[in-house]
Amino acid sequence: MAASAASGVLLNNNFGLSFPKTKTSKNLPARVSAVSELGFVTSQLSGIKISYDPSPKLAKPLVAAPLLPAFQPVARRVCPFTGKKANKANKVSFSNHKTKKLQFVNLQYKKVWWEAGKRYVKLRLSTKALKTIEKNGLDAVAKKAGIDLSKE
Repeated sequence: MAASAASGVLLNNNFGLSFPKTKTSKNLPARVSAVSELGFVTSQLSGIKISYDPSPKLAKPLVAAPLLPAFQPVARRVCPFTGKKANKANKVSFSNHKTKKLQFVNLQYKKVWWEAGKRYVKLRLSTKALKTIEKNGLDAVAKKAGIDLSKE
């Protein structure tokens, strides 16, 4: 694979590069010292050259990226009018094996006419809240829940 010359070492590679001969210590094999001088290693299994730079270079200063939240905000599964939220329950199999599950609220996106504002308001509310709004009116239910419809 490698042929030696009087002035240096010739490696059998695509580029025909020659490197000067170095003194190898008795403790380290010749391949390790050649690796530190050449700057790349040829894997004997696949023939891939793995390169590294032994000379220390000054690292470029890192530019601070804008901080992003670790997670994207998701709409909560809670009705703002009634306060209904998910119920913890057991899923029971035929063999009576119980596993935990959540029973979510039936939340719907609905455009409801707001008489005081003379416009439609798009809300995400439970079907129970929708029945309550039909019975008592949007203003009364929103006032009881402490919701400002002008922001919606």
